[in-house]
This record gives sequence, C-alpha cells and structure tokens, in this order.
Amino acid sequence: MVHSSLSALQTNSASSFDQVRFLRRWVWKMAVATLILMAIGSATRVMNAGLACPDWPLCYGQLVPSQQMNLQVFLEWFHRLDASLIGLMAIGLVALAIRWRHALESWVPWTAGLVLFLVVFQGVLGGLTVTQMLRFDIVTAHLGTALLVFCTLLIMGTGLLPYQAKGTAGKLSWLSGLAAALVYCQSLLGGLVGSRWAAHQCFGLAELCSVVNAHLLGIVPASLAVILLAVFAWRTPALDGGLRSQASLAFGLLILQLVLGLATFRLHLQVEPLTVCHQAVGAALLGTLICFTVLSLRDCSLSEENLKSSANA
Repeated sequence: MVHSSLSALQTNSASSFDQVRFLRRWVWKMAVATLILMAIGSATRVMNAGLACPDWPLCYGQLVPSQQMNLQVFLEWFHRLDASLIGLMAIGLVALAIRWRHALESWVPWTAGLVLFLVVFQGVLGGLTVTQMLRFDIVTAHLGTALLVFCTLLIMGTGLLPYQAKGTAGKLSWLSGLAAALVYCQSLLGGLVGSRWAAHQCFGLAELCSVVNAHLLGIVPASLAVILLAVFAWRTPALDGGLRSQASLAFGLLILQLVLGLATFRLHLQVEPLTVCHQAVGAALLGTLICFTVLSLRDCSLSEENLKSSANA
C-alpha cells in the first residue's frame, strides 16, 4: 500500500515537471548573464583593464589573483568568471535539450548546439584579445559574437514561450528584422569606435574619422526603422498586447540610446559609466527587436496553421 502510494506520488511529480518551462528559464538566465557579460566587457575596455590579467585563461597564473587584485584586475577577472559560467550553462543547455528532445520541438537541440558553438568561439576570441594585445578587429569580433550569443538565446527563449496567435502582426516581422539588423551593425560600428579609440581622435565634425562618421550616419536608418516599427505597431488594430508593449519598449530604448550616445560623443568617452550604459542599452534595444521579430513571425505562422486547420475541418 505504501509502495503504491509512493509510486503514484513519484509519477505525479514527474508528470507535473514541465521540461519546456525549465529549459526556457535556463535560456533566459543565460541571456541575462550574457547581457551582464557584455556590460562588464564594456567596463573593462573603457577602464583600460583589457590587459589587467596579462595571461589567459588564468590571471597571473592563478584562478583568483588575490595579491594583484585591484579594480582593473577585478573587472577582467570577473569578466572571465561570468564567461566561464555561461560556458558551463551552454554545455548544460545542450545536455538538457538532447535528453528531453522527445518533449521538445526539433529545432531546440540544434539551436542549443549553435549556442554552445558561439560561446566556445567567443571564448577563443576572448583569449585572442589578450594574446594579441587588444587588436581592434579581434575586440570588435569579440563583441559581435557576444551579441550573436545574446540574440540566439533570445530567439530560443522567445520560441519556447507559450503563445496564442491573433494573426494581426502582418508584415511587422520584416520591419523589426530590418531594424534589428541595422541596430546590430550600429553596435559593431560602436564597438569599432571604442576599440580604436576613434572618438578621442576626432574632436569636430570637420575632423571626424571614417569610423566615427559611419557610426553617426548609421544612426539615421536604424532610428527610422525603430520609429516606423513603433508607429505601425501602435496603428495596427487588435495587435497582441505583448507585441505592442515590445514596440513601445523599443521606442523608449531608442530615445534613451540617442541621449546616451549624444552625451558619450560630446564627452569623448571620458565618463566610463555613461559609455557602459550606452552599450548596454544598445544591446537591450537589439534584444527587444529580436523578441518582437520572433513573436510576430510566430503570430503569422500560427495564424496560418489555424486557418488551414479550420479549412480542413
């Protein structure tokens, strides 16, 4: 009697465990950790702490360089610590996706494998930034790969969300996808400006170097795409509340990003917290656009499936 009760209790516990929900939370935690990693990386760069640990992967040949510890060493050391945590979580993500593949859609294990590949590649680039003495192209590629990891995690997490389609998103996914691509390019140009210290070399509009000029010119199409997305989302009747909220969030982040960018440019990257916030808000804007794109694509595809099912019925 007791044995049968325990068996029934174990069966109920196993059936109540939501594997998709657990995996989704795992992915969101990784996305937050990646956003923090990029913010710490930005702080490491603007504080001239990129070579505070002269070796890699250890720091002064130790896991914890207690004797050499100062603010710069701590930033670089903590940046590596967060990166290592994300690496371990990426391995766990692949293991869970493979183990629970029968309860998941077929794209989930493949996307988890892509995340792990990007994280490993990101780690290699992180090592090269130290061994190659902060070469600007490697530093920029390091940032670009981190943004790809962040976007892939957001795509995966948003794809695992329960969602009921309304079929009102229309072609907004194309506009949000374009906006995301433009913001990503702007982020890379911003990283290039920082890695080459271009803002310190160009002090007036007539003397702007090509890198800073390209970054400034890129503001126009990226901003216009986000503004149009917000306007069309506000004017689309019966649009899903989540999509409408994300469009409003993207618009708000754009305004904040423009203000931070102007202040950063005027101060020639001399205020470190301002520069870090500028990059972090840019990553948040990119992430919001990615989530909007995925949800709007799901809205269109699910509504088409519902129409086909109704027609066949």
